[in-house]
Amino acid sequence: MHITFRQLRLFLALADTGSVSAAARVVHVTQPTASMQLKEITDSVGLALYEVVSRRVHLTQAGYELAKTARAISHEWEAFEQHTLGLKGLTKGRLKVAVVSTAKYFIPRLLGTFCEKYPEIEIALEILNRDGVVKRLEENLDDLYIMSQPPVNIEIEDEAFMPNPLVLIAPKNHKLAKQKNIQLNSLKNEKFIFRETGSGTRMSTDFHFKKLKFKPNVRLELGSNEAIKQAVVGGLGLAVLSEYSLGDSSNKHDVAVLKCMDFPIESSWHIVSAKGKKPSPISKVFRDHLLDYVRGQSNGNISLS
Repeated sequence: MHITFRQLRLFLALADTGSVSAAARVVHVTQPTASMQLKEITDSVGLALYEVVSRRVHLTQAGYELAKTARAISHEWEAFEQHTLGLKGLTKGRLKVAVVSTAKYFIPRLLGTFCEKYPEIEIALEILNRDGVVKRLEENLDDLYIMSQPPVNIEIEDEAFMPNPLVLIAPKNHKLAKQKNIQLNSLKNEKFIFRETGSGTRMSTDFHFKKLKFKPNVRLELGSNEAIKQAVVGGLGLAVLSEYSLGDSSNKHDVAVLKCMDFPIESSWHIVSAKGKKPSPISKVFRDHLLDYVRGQSNGNISLS
């Protein structure tokens, strides 16, 4: 079997884009050239690697395995390039990070300060729901993953790096907005708005309420923090959200954080990577950047602004 490194990169681009023409653009060749090289790869393997259905490329099992191998080789090569640049005193390369949607309230800011320090590093950031991030983790698509509820059915490297308190919010004019020491049982007649099943916030909330033997009256399930905040403002119910999703804008959104005795729910943000994955020099630098940010907060208080 004879496949060149350039051809592996082409096939990896095909797997990532789902299109021959898009893969050709990624590796800077013409579409006829890409088609010819993909045929050469298929002939060399001796098995069908993909099929085109409704003008979309779908990998076969053999194709999936080849893409997995090509990705591992590409990661090793990128790590080698970064290492040699480091020996030359240079910090260049590409960092790929996938984060759950709630992390969008702070990760871009941290990436900004990271890029100021290392302007020649290219950043690829994916912001998805938890299921999407876990899927990318399973396929080993990124250097690091940021989430609040790491999966338990995948072998991973996991490090909690800062708190992620989950707070109970209500409309600003709610009858409980100015009360203190609210008992959870006093909320049994309130309607609740929850994140979708499978989100990290929902998992933590479900576990918390189950532990306290409290059964919330769920009116709505919504897939975004912004939609939930607007629903709360509209008087549709109470909600449990990460404090990070509020930032410093609780006044703008007309919501109040209720002083409930069983809140906030203690949670953490985690830095996750695939078990056994050799970290690239740049991913190590970025991990240290995250940890330095946490250590730099006075008295352990994380700035949300």
